[in-house]
Amino acid sequence: MKTFALQARACAVLLGLSLLSMPAHAGPPLLCEPFDTAGAPSLPWGTGWNTPSPDYGLDHLVADTQRLLAADTPIIARMETLRRAAIYASRDGALLRDLSTRLEARVATATGTSSRALALFDAGYFRETLQDLLRLQTYDMPRTGRVDVAALRAHLAGEDGSARIAQALALRPSDASMRFAAALVAQADQRATDAGRLAVEARQGVAGDALLARNIAQLAD
Repeated sequence: MKTFALQARACAVLLGLSLLSMPAHAGPPLLCEPFDTAGAPSLPWGTGWNTPSPDYGLDHLVADTQRLLAADTPIIARMETLRRAAIYASRDGALLRDLSTRLEARVATATGTSSRALALFDAGYFRETLQDLLRLQTYDMPRTGRVDVAALRAHLAGEDGSARIAQALALRPSDASMRFAAALVAQADQRATDAGRLAVEARQGVAGDALLARNIAQLAD
């Protein structure tokens, strides 16, 4: 975790130097700092925020991601799995489209308020993480290895993921971790008013959410 933290800080500093219009602490907020899941299962990974496991077979990615996004998986753990999945999927346009299509299909088939909220969140957060990956390609800083930029651009030309996350929030209005995620997305999109409001709401729920308490410092002041 110490190595992750050092690399995340380097990511944030370098990006802050690249984007003078943004706060100096800013980094791609959905990518630059791995989420602390307290040991919850996730996709195989290396030793830093941008180091996928070289031994992980991408033919397992879609099935593994869907399995890890179970009904009882906490929001913070979902965020880390989706962060890793987006980085892996960005290497291959066909894989990216396949995983995104499967996540969207779960929205269409979800029954019940909770299942639909989670499916909406997963599809929206995955899309927003891909958007952060596309932004990352324009920054003069360490990246995540090979990326199919053309496929990313084509895939993200349509609806953005924040609309899906807003729908999920409407179904789970008291979910502070989901508001934390939405605040990070708003930061990434430079929607300062939304980011500030959602950050306040997320912080109000820290006392009742141990995983959120471990990650709340990732929100910009």
